[in-house]
Amino acid sequence: MKKSVICVLGGSGFVGHRLLARLANQGHHLRVPTRYREAHKDFLVQPDLELIQCDIHRQQNLDSLFEGCDSVINLVGILNEKAHDGSGFEHVHTELTRKIVESCQRNQVPYLIYLSAINASSEQGPSHYLRSKGEAENIIRRSGRELASTILQPSVIFGMNDSFSNRFADLLRILPIFPLAAPRARMAPVYVEDVVSVIMRCLDDRGLHGKTLQLCGPEVFSLQEIVQLIATSMQCKRRVIGLSDSLSRLQAAVFEYFPGKPFSRDNYNSLKVHSLCSEDGFAQTGINPHHFSKLIPGWLGPIMARDKRDSARRTAGR
Repeated sequence: MKKSVICVLGGSGFVGHRLLARLANQGHHLRVPTRYREAHKDFLVQPDLELIQCDIHRQQNLDSLFEGCDSVINLVGILNEKAHDGSGFEHVHTELTRKIVESCQRNQVPYLIYLSAINASSEQGPSHYLRSKGEAENIIRRSGRELASTILQPSVIFGMNDSFSNRFADLLRILPIFPLAAPRARMAPVYVEDVVSVIMRCLDDRGLHGKTLQLCGPEVFSLQEIVQLIATSMQCKRRVIGLSDSLSRLQAAVFEYFPGKPFSRDNYNSLKVHSLCSEDGFAQTGINPHHFSKLIPGWLGPIMARDKRDSARRTAGR
């Protein structure tokens, strides 16, 4: 892979952290915007990384970031919004993507990678999240030949410190009985390092430009099976009760107003369609994805063991 100037939007996120490390090891010059520079000083250990505090929703800031770039990678995304009408998703996914494409064209950036989602569709998406992601894809596809692009559509992404498996793990630690919404929703969890490997391959292989790659892990589970596997990996016995559709909607309507919005009506709507691939994007890149069931015990297993040790110490007064 030739050394390039690459701007990574959303570099401080879950996927971004791992991607930046891989890109830095390849010797690329990286530009990473952030709203709070002080919170991400750990990035500065990388020898050729610019950590720039700015608001990426301002067009002039994007123009400055993209000047002289060989590639832009957009990892920015939210699973929930502060509002309840889709305006937050529209702002972060659709409006920002439009500004990114315009700045890429204005600064003659030749290549854009966008991290979207399985089932993203501006017309058929059942949730604000999926419709806004779908419209962002449309904007990129309409950008013209002067901007090459690759769109990645992963199923749910997992890995150490993710917000998916760890959120369930946190709840399982405190709830002896777990009421689970949308238990029959099916998905093929994809390992974060495999997603990063695809991005690295896209940067190096022009044959992947212009493609939309669906990324799914090799195993398919229902959401209830995933939660049960997480509980087993943590070596904790929990009863997982799958809720009906009506109770799932009720749980979403209530949890939507909890601090941090742990589950929302929009999340529930996204789960109405299975997060599964109809095409094998990994096959097109020559990458063999990892198994969720083999990796998840590696970092969730020690959690319960540590909790048991801490509990024993407290009981012993140590």
